Amino acid sequence: MSTLLNQPIKIVECPRDAMQGLSHFIPTEVKVGYLNQLLRVGFDTLDFGSFVSPKAIPQLRDTAQVLAGLDVSGTPTKLLAVIANLRGAEQAVSHSEITYLGFPLSVSETFQQRNTNKSVEQAVQEVAQIQNLCISAGKTLVVYLSMGFGNPYGDPYSPAQVVEVTGKLAGMAVSIIAPSDTVGSSTPESIHTLFSQLIPAFPEIEFGAHLHAVPQEAEAKIAAAFEAGCRRFDGAIRGFGGCPMAKDALTGNIATEKILSVLDSRQIAIALDRTAFEAAWQAAERVFIAS
Repeated sequence: MSTLLNQPIKIVECPRDAMQGLSHFIPTEVKVGYLNQLLRVGFDTLDFGSFVSPKAIPQLRDTAQVLAGLDVSGTPTKLLAVIANLRGAEQAVSHSEITYLGFPLSVSETFQQRNTNKSVEQAVQEVAQIQNLCISAGKTLVVYLSMGFGNPYGDPYSPAQVVEVTGKLAGMAVSIIAPSDTVGSSTPESIHTLFSQLIPAFPEIEFGAHLHAVPQEAEAKIAAAFEAGCRRFDGAIRGFGGCPMAKDALTGNIATEKILSVLDSRQIAIALDRTAFEAAWQAAERVFIAS
């Protein structure tokens, strides 16, 4: 654990995940203003949009226009765009401002079909194609292992399944993998168990935690991931969001301020502009509730 403690903490802010399930459309100029405020905070990564079918996720149909309005000059923050297939990946890699492409791969057959209309095996094959495209284009692929801590569909699940899929991704030289608690079904125990198996088994891979939770469970889940050695955390300010492809009822993202609270309580230094963060926290209410 001493080596892990020396690794830098990476905070990935996920306004894309916060916005995607909303029934009302947030105007493009409002998104641009909010994302530019987030860029001033200094997060490691900003999950800003998605190149997916506008029929599937209408909220994100303006991702290219939003990207054009972002001011990335002078910020250390790298941009991540989520894609669901090779076509979306081809769109994403054409934009020089984007560093990361995020792909949702599931260990649940049911969720993979709901999310991308493919079987898990078909999706793994597509990941290989996308990874080759990313390497050619100088981009980095981030694979989200949806339902990584269990699922609500009755599909078979075990940490060994996640380890097996991770092994396939490691064979493709995928370097960042984020097990994802898509519907908030994880427990601190299941989170700690999974990361405790993955991190020692694949030291060449950077593992992230993309967690969803009701507010009262968030800090315990973050702490469990941290204590197991995870150093990359996805969050969304105020805990907005949820995956509309998973269930009818959305379970919010882990609130970024909860992540910071857990790290602050351990006296872990995080290089963020807290004044800019407070401004973004205030702006989030206007964007998600008033827009």
